[in-house]
Amino acid sequence: MNILFKALNDPTRRQILELLKDGAMTAGQIADGFDMSKPSISHHLDLLKRADLIVGEKRGQFIHYSINTSVLEDLLKWIMDLKDEQL
Repeated sequence: MNILFKALNDPTRRQILELLKDGAMTAGQIADGFDMSKPSISHHLDLLKRADLIVGEKRGQFIHYSINTSVLEDLLKWIMDLKDEQL
């Protein structure tokens, strides 16, 4: 779970997740929303993938990235379980 929190700790990666909540996007489309190099965006996408927060699906020449909601649901469940234990 450490990699999950590391991935969520960065504001750029959180912004990428915000972009993807509206639907799948290519790395180029994601990069267009930021003032940074494409290799930097690729690094952020790689960390999000390693944390299982996003998945990539190859369509033709491009990989389309989307949010993996099951990981977020597991995280929310864990947080709610912690909260319930405190009550």
